Amino acid sequence: MENPKNNNSSLKAVIAVLAVLLIGSLVYIFKLSSDTDVVKTELTTTLTEKESVMKDLQELKSTYDAAIAENTSMSDELIQERDKVVALMDDLNKSKGDVSKYKNQVQAMQTKMKTLVAENDELKKQNGVLTIQRDSTIVVLGESKKYNEVLVGQNEELAKTVEKGAKLSVLNTKTIAYKVKSSGKQIETDKASRADVLKVSFTIAENQIAKSGDKTYYVQVIDSKNNVLGDKKTENFGEQSLTYSFKTTVQYENKTVNVSEDLIGKDFEKGTYFINVFDNDELVSKTSFTLK
Repeated sequence: MENPKNNNSSLKAVIAVLAVLLIGSLVYIFKLSSDTDVVKTELTTTLTEKESVMKDLQELKSTYDAAIAENTSMSDELIQERDKVVALMDDLNKSKGDVSKYKNQVQAMQTKMKTLVAENDELKKQNGVLTIQRDSTIVVLGESKKYNEVLVGQNEELAKTVEKGAKLSVLNTKTIAYKVKSSGKQIETDKASRADVLKVSFTIAENQIAKSGDKTYYVQVIDSKNNVLGDKKTENFGEQSLTYSFKTTVQYENKTVNVSEDLIGKDFEKGTYFINVFDNDELVSKTSFTLK
C-alpha cells in the first residue's frame, strides 16, 4: 500500500509543472498578441503613408497635365517632369516597405513643380501681352492695308484718267480730190476721171497734259474696191499689223496742229472712199467721201 504522503507530493509537483507551463503559455500568447498588434500598427502606418505619398504624386501629375495642356514653349520640360512623377508612382505601387525615401523625392518634385509652374505662368502673361500687341498690330496693319488699297485704287483711277486725258484728239478729218493743172494749180473735183491727187487733212487738238514731241500718224485710204492706195506699206504693232497709204510725223507742242498730206494717184475708181487715221494701231479718226 502506497504512502499517502508521497502521493500528495507527486500531485503537487505535477500541479506546479502545469502551473509553470500555463504561465509560460500565457506569457507567449501575450507576447505574440503584442507583436501582432505592432506589425498591424506598422503595416497600417505604412499603407497610410503610401496612400498619402501616392495622393501627393497624383496631385503633382494633375498639375503638370494642366500646365502641359496650355501648350507653351515650356511644354517639353513640363512633360519630362510629369513623366518622372508617373515613373515614381509606378515604383511606389510596386514597393512593400518603407516609403520614407519616396517622401523626400516627392518634396523635391513639389519644389521643382512650383518653380516650373511659376515660370510657365509668367510665360503665359508675357505671351498674353505679346498677343495683345500682335492683335493691335494686325488691326493697324489691316487698316493701313485698306487705306493703301484705297489709295492704290484712287491712284490707278487717276492714272487712267490722266492717261485718257493725255490722249490726243484728232478732229475734222476730211479728204478732197483735186485736178492739177499744168501750171500746178489745184482745182477741186468730185469726178474720178479728173482727179490727180487726194488731199487728206485733219486737226490735232490742243492738250496741255499730253506729252509733247514728235507724233506719227498712219493714214489708210481705201477705194470703192477695197484697195489700199498709196505706199501700201505694212507696220507691225505686237501681234497686230497695219497696211497704210502713208504716214505723217508732226512736231506737237501741246497746241492745235493742222495736218495736210497729198496722196498722188491716177485712174481713181468711182464710188465711196474710206479714210482711217491711226495712232500706232489705234483708230483715232475716220471719214469717207465719194467720187463720181
